[in-house]
Amino acid sequence: MENLYDSTDRQILDLLQHDATLSVQEIADRINLTVSPCWRRIQNLEQKGFIERRVALLNREKLSLGIDVFVFIKTNEHNDHWLQTFSDALSELPEVCEAYRMSGDVDYLLRVVVQNIEDYDAFYKRLVSKVRLSDVSSSFAMERMKYTTALPL
Repeated sequence: MENLYDSTDRQILDLLQHDATLSVQEIADRINLTVSPCWRRIQNLEQKGFIERRVALLNREKLSLGIDVFVFIKTNEHNDHWLQTFSDALSELPEVCEAYRMSGDVDYLLRVVVQNIEDYDAFYKRLVSKVRLSDVSSSFAMERMKYTTALPL
């Protein structure tokens, strides 16, 4: 990974990852920089790929999407064709918010967000109809104890 340029860049990134709606003026004021150099730094961080995109974080409860399901997947197939089929299936399932290829006993871990158990059951049926899996087990999160999108800088 390319190193951050300096502490000023870190400050800018930290401010933006906590509130992407801040104006360049507000950011400049908070880090004791004038607007033009601050704007140039932000543009440079975007061009270099440190800032991938700016998004809004939605309120899950207001959207009735309060259930996190962690899905543990094992497969007996470990080839490029299967992996492409699996990746394609994941891209067609909007309930999958995160997906990881794992080391250890489980091959893949998904974090799925749904409204209720019935929605999860429908998701599960769509998933297994799209790709061959040798074992699927799920755990429902009882409580979200910590959640952040902010990276440790």
